Amino acid sequence: MIASTARYSVGVKDFYVEDAPRFDNTSVTTYFVLSSLQVRDKKQGGQFLALTVSDKTGSLEARMWDDVDEAIASCSEGCYVKVQGDISKYQGKFQITLKKLRMAAESEIDPADYQPSTQFDVEQMWAELRGYVDAFKNAELRRLVFAFLDDDQIGPAFKAAPAAKRLHHAWLGGLLEHVLTLVRVCLATAPFYPEVDSDLLVTGAILHDIGKIRELAWKSSFSYTLEGQMIGHISIAQGMLREKVQALAPFPEKLRVLVEHMILSHHGKYEFGSPKLPMTPEALLLSALDDLEAKMQAMRNEFAAAAASGKSSGEVTDWVRSMDRPLLNTQGYLKDE
Repeated sequence: MIASTARYSVGVKDFYVEDAPRFDNTSVTTYFVLSSLQVRDKKQGGQFLALTVSDKTGSLEARMWDDVDEAIASCSEGCYVKVQGDISKYQGKFQITLKKLRMAAESEIDPADYQPSTQFDVEQMWAELRGYVDAFKNAELRRLVFAFLDDDQIGPAFKAAPAAKRLHHAWLGGLLEHVLTLVRVCLATAPFYPEVDSDLLVTGAILHDIGKIRELAWKSSFSYTLEGQMIGHISIAQGMLREKVQALAPFPEKLRVLVEHMILSHHGKYEFGSPKLPMTPEALLLSALDDLEAKMQAMRNEFAAAAASGKSSGEVTDWVRSMDRPLLNTQGYLKDE
């Protein structure tokens, strides 16, 4: 740790959130996306800004105590900003205390610096997913899924969209990565359950989150669209399915009901936002495997965040609110031993 605050000025995106541990008690000048902005009252009078700033490597909580009105007038949530501030650790987490903040000029920004993206090749993932659909024995389900994948608007969005704003696969290409991993797990698991129709299960895996391409926005930062906030991805997906079925008419009504049920029940419980509980073998297996796949990725995220904050790989993480528990990385724990 540097004993006293030093001045370190960086160029265009030479500093990323993941670099914070190396610059504890150091002043940096850099660029971020302004993910959130709140005006709060100081105890002694006046106002300050509580912000979250982000780039492709993560997010930092930020505070700005002076020049509040000027900052609010120049910037809003979702815009790119140039900041000068001090990196420090507070309650075990790194934050930045801002001295200056202004909107960044378009010429100063490379969008690729601010959006996390999948580590895998999108076109290879897309080709693999299409290969699984090509292998369907059920021609009607094959026709249905390709009607989505080949759609001029749905297909490109499916490749680009994150799977979530924050919790799991929250990066460009995250939805495709999540769906493809889920399909692989479904195909590996289905043979153990002869009552499961594999083509139907994989159809549900591919389409269960299709509504997220309209629930989420991902231009400069990840956020919810108005439609996403008002309706949600499950109901959006239900509507998208009915539109496709109508366009494909005649389409078997029984298959439509079974696919729609998987979409409506894939969150598994009413309290998790499912309008219906899983009632078929395929719906039950899809719900369980979807939850498992999302939670495993969330664990990876928490292990990475713990390492970035300076924790030993053998320590438990901080309390993970989405899972109601701290977590322990078995491999790191055994390696420490």
